[in-house]
Amino acid sequence: MDEGSESRFRSIFKQLFRKNGQDLEEHILEAKDEGEIEREEFDMLLNVLDLGEKQVTEVMVPRIDMECAEISSSIREVAETIIGGDAHSRIPIFKDTKDRIIGMIHAKDLLAPLLEGKSDESIEELLRPSFFLPETATLDRALSAFKANGVHIAIVQDEYGGTSGLITLDDILEEIVGEIQDEYDAERPDEIEMLEDGSLLISGRVMLDDLDERFGIHLASEQVDSIGGYLAEMAGRIPHEGEFFTLEGLRFTVREADAKQISLIHVQPLKTQSTSE
Repeated sequence: MDEGSESRFRSIFKQLFRKNGQDLEEHILEAKDEGEIEREEFDMLLNVLDLGEKQVTEVMVPRIDMECAEISSSIREVAETIIGGDAHSRIPIFKDTKDRIIGMIHAKDLLAPLLEGKSDESIEELLRPSFFLPETATLDRALSAFKANGVHIAIVQDEYGGTSGLITLDDILEEIVGEIQDEYDAERPDEIEMLEDGSLLISGRVMLDDLDERFGIHLASEQVDSIGGYLAEMAGRIPHEGEFFTLEGLRFTVREADAKQISLIHVQPLKTQSTSE
């Protein structure tokens, strides 16, 4: 967020808190209706308020999908895990089982030993302390904990001290501003792409209102705004790649998804399924 955006949000919050007698969400809705804030800012403000209602388990990478390395791994093996998979720049290190996370390795700490030809040595001396959060932590508390402790990644623990998953600062920020991509992310297609057979390839971020307005696909939810969120709401979880849903005479097939969200969806009329697959 640039300096101008940050100043605008500070100004907006000051104006909202000066008012009395109304719920803060009502203030934000009123400000939007009066044209004081734009749709994007409106969504972000509501997302900030929602942080206190969501637990870390709702946005974390589940244990089964965590990229980790065992303490017996060499520097080269850990580097290959970070480079070759979906690992973050910081990777958890465990002993015997993922329930025993004993530290973290930062990618930049591997650079010096790799350049010095020590790629086969142990990673033990490079370990940094792990940071833990309970499953019951809300996103606003997690964000405060990250800031207070100067960390960007945490291991989420269940009530017995076992590993439930992993959450990063980016995971929380994406709940406010939407998906954050960097130069290492795969290039995404257009939000909505019309294919030669008349079917659609759409991003999971496409708004339900846009589908209604552009294609007459009437889907509505009081909980989510995007088609990816809608399919996840229907499934009660993040659907796997290849899963499909029949809605409004159309087949919505999940083409790309990870542990946190649906990225790409193929939409086709039911009558064309047999000829297009």
